[in-house]
Amino acid sequence: MERTAILEWFDVSSVREDFPILTRTVNGKPLVYLDNGATTQKPRQVIDAIVNYYTQLNSNVHRGVHHLSQLATDAFEVTRRKLQPFLNAAHEHELIFTRGTTESINLVASCYGKAFVNTGDELIISAMEHHSNIVPWQILCEERGAILHVVPINDAGELDMDAYRSLLNERTKMVAITYVSNALGTVNPVKEIIALAHAVGAPVLLDAAQAVQHLPIDVQALDVDFLAFSGHKMYGPTGIGVLYGKEKWLNAIPPYQSGGEMIKEVTFAKTTYNELPFKFEAGTPNIEAGICLAHAIDYLTELGLDNIASYEHGLLEYATHELLEIPGLRIVGTAKEKSSVISFLLDGAHPYDVGVILDKLGIAVRTGHHCTQPLMDRFNIPGTVRASIALYNTREEMDTLVAAVRRAASMLV
Repeated sequence: MERTAILEWFDVSSVREDFPILTRTVNGKPLVYLDNGATTQKPRQVIDAIVNYYTQLNSNVHRGVHHLSQLATDAFEVTRRKLQPFLNAAHEHELIFTRGTTESINLVASCYGKAFVNTGDELIISAMEHHSNIVPWQILCEERGAILHVVPINDAGELDMDAYRSLLNERTKMVAITYVSNALGTVNPVKEIIALAHAVGAPVLLDAAQAVQHLPIDVQALDVDFLAFSGHKMYGPTGIGVLYGKEKWLNAIPPYQSGGEMIKEVTFAKTTYNELPFKFEAGTPNIEAGICLAHAIDYLTELGLDNIASYEHGLLEYATHELLEIPGLRIVGTAKEKSSVISFLLDGAHPYDVGVILDKLGIAVRTGHHCTQPLMDRFNIPGTVRASIALYNTREEMDTLVAAVRRAASMLV
């Protein structure tokens, strides 16, 4: 279906009715929420599920024989069952519940690092990574005596694929790359990245925190080894995340944390570990968030991620065109393949000041370095103003944003 047809078909008015917070005002103005890269708002279906959990089935999961425990356990595991087709994972037990993308990446860095990374080995990340996909690998390299390489980017915010190819060799033990840049919106050529890494025997971790809510993902088609994302950025609750890992890798690496649930048998002489996925799920999980994430998955599935991607891309193109009509405005991140994010600067104005003015006009954006300080250094800037788009945003809201930025420019420049 053509993008224009999608824009006409996608009933954003009906979608917005599912999100109660979008009816409120901020500073006397209708809320225009464009901070979706930080967290998305929640549909009524998710909110109702949270209330239902605490009023109807609050109990600890797994091992309980009483009725409420069985209800909670069944509901919790429904989410895992829904995640399998959502990502097209080969097995349910390849899906590990975590607190979010950050914990998922730390789990892989810690556990995979202990098992497979030694002195002189090499790891590869990119110049556009979020701090959560930089610092865990730095710590690992310091602990193991390994070397961290960084794939550079061009002025458009695209990976230098020739440089990436030159970094790969038989010493490469891991490639950890963002699927979609949180600060630039760049959609990386992840299938090619994965194939090139596999050619030298290296596994790949994808940070999909900014991808899973915008693009359909098929982990088997990508042949990715690990993939991490957060529930709260895909219209679900905070405090729940997912790590997908190929069965062979999850069986080959040690547990991340120890305690209840992750054990099979404990004696003072020896402990044996539980089977997947429970080997990596020590302690009581965030039960409410785990259960309610299923409703966010249902919501995205019913709308269709292909439809969402086309609708959002139409908004992205429209807002980009209109913002570039403002004198002195520069967009940071102009990759050919982009999703959901417009980062920009006004000549002579600090991003923080622009963000404050937009807030006074009811518009929520994010300002600063977006947890990508090395990326900001690459562009020699302190930060940007970031407007990040979601499925409930409208063309009219893009017009409101453009008018507000024009007003900010008239006040600051």
